[in-house]
Amino acid sequence: EKVKERLPDTALHNRYGPTETTINATHWCHHKTNGVQPPIGRPLSNTTCQLLGNALDAAAIGGIAELLVGGEGLARGYLRRPALTAERFIPNSFDDRGQGGGRLYRTGDLARYRADGVIEYVGRIDHQVKIRGFRIELGEVEARLQEHEAVREAVVIDIEGPSGKQLAAYLVTDRSLPDDAERQATLRNTLRDYLKESLPDYMVPAHLVFLGAMPLTANGKLDRRALPKPDASQLQQDYVAPQSELEQRIAAIWADVLKVEKVGLTDNFFELGGHSLLAISVTTRVRAELGIEVPLGFLFERENLFAYAAALSGQRFAGEEDFDELSEFLTELESI
Repeated sequence: EKVKERLPDTALHNRYGPTETTINATHWCHHKTNGVQPPIGRPLSNTTCQLLGNALDAAAIGGIAELLVGGEGLARGYLRRPALTAERFIPNSFDDRGQGGGRLYRTGDLARYRADGVIEYVGRIDHQVKIRGFRIELGEVEARLQEHEAVREAVVIDIEGPSGKQLAAYLVTDRSLPDDAERQATLRNTLRDYLKESLPDYMVPAHLVFLGAMPLTANGKLDRRALPKPDASQLQQDYVAPQSELEQRIAAIWADVLKVEKVGLTDNFFELGGHSLLAISVTTRVRAELGIEVPLGFLFERENLFAYAAALSGQRFAGEEDFDELSEFLTELESI
């Protein structure tokens, strides 16, 4: 957008293609995109593009799938590597020419069709991860973040958290932001709310880390191994100690379930790494250990400890007949 502002009469062309397809496979002439990442366009002449799922079936409009390229520009294969050639260059079942015999190259890139047939790049297959049993395309989360006006660059990875795999997003915004804790906290909350508008909760990163610049290798590529480990303390608000016995007991349950040292009154359950399965665990333990009948929805409606404890103080106590069933359910849940 900045280039177009300064050089309005200059044409910008986005060309996509791996080495195996002789560098160029698709083309897009850049127009104003309102800050959204431009697509990679449409196939060049004598080139075909297919978006195929795991069973090599055609993807629907908007569905994310692997991009396979065919046509005149395809390489013959890898020199003296027949096994790799057979793996990456496969028969083209969509070749309707009389002589047949066409091939497709599996790029390992993920993409999707827009409604107008233009192809949008999403990310790499080797950047697919599983979080809480859901398969996630990291590139899709990155794309959503980069669409926000405050974000210049975004990289999302999966890391080991105290309660299992978590997503961590590394962001480049205003260069003064990494040194301003208050502005970081404000933007972190803004970005989480923004992502929740279009993504399910398991795709919203638990960590949002602000950097002055992305770490690069000697040849100028992103150095993922040099990304700093997220500071878990950033997930917590300034600690306010629980006061009442009920607050203290609930805080102990939260801390145990979330695998954190302590939980304060202003801490948010979901920002500490909580999710729907852990919310069930908390609800079950509150019923079993505190004897309070509490709906599961309470935790989603009252996400910080103070509000949750206040809501529980007015709930009825569960009868003893409920405890055996609750304890059995909790045991099954913790074994998952």
